[in-house]
Amino acid sequence: MNGTAHLPPRIGDRVAECDWSAITDELDEYGNAPTGQLLTPAECRGIANLYEEPDRFRSTVDMARHRFGSGQYRYFTHELPDTVAELRAAFYPRLLPIARDWAERLGTSAPWPDSLAEWVALCHEAGQARSAQILLRYGPGDWNALHRDVFGEMLFPLQVVIGLDAPEVGFTGGEFIMTEQRPRAQSRGSSRTLPQGHGLVFTTRDRPVASRRGWSTAPMRHGVSTVRSGRRHTLGLVFHDAA
Repeated sequence: MNGTAHLPPRIGDRVAECDWSAITDELDEYGNAPTGQLLTPAECRGIANLYEEPDRFRSTVDMARHRFGSGQYRYFTHELPDTVAELRAAFYPRLLPIARDWAERLGTSAPWPDSLAEWVALCHEAGQARSAQILLRYGPGDWNALHRDVFGEMLFPLQVVIGLDAPEVGFTGGEFIMTEQRPRAQSRGSSRTLPQGHGLVFTTRDRPVASRRGWSTAPMRHGVSTVRSGRRHTLGLVFHDAA
């Protein structure tokens, strides 16, 4: 999917056409993997512009106030924009086999049912009933500290971020960064630049890594490097709700 003209009209078909074999391999190797183009520039602008409509969001977080970095993000209400809802619904069944495979390797439970609706219902029953879909905005000097996401006990191990502005055109800097604490070794870091409309699948908290004794858990943290100029918006798709 290298050009806007080649994007299928339906969001679900765009997600289906991603190279899921390559995505799975990169997730296994690095804990993150690019999807290719998912949204047109016009669709990206439409989502980014929603930031100016506060009624669409349940809360706003100032990152500097909480010492998360610098910048701001907003959590959507459960009344998600159609495109956001379609993306989330399309990704879940594609990510589910990867999540289950990781759980099997690590010998942990895999509580995720076949449908996203069933899984969200389980989250709500456990007291996690707040939308975790997120729209982030960074300006010059803003950044996101390395962190592991915690929303509650009900956790889906993968999530997706989609770039909504064009690097080197709408902003500079602002790379997605990730570190991996390797068993009995120094941490390993990586970075990705998100082209406009392209997604990145990444681990919520950790990933399985092979060791002499089988499989071990490698804790992973993600963040965003300092934005040097312009404005950077990203859409975050999370596959569980928050406590």
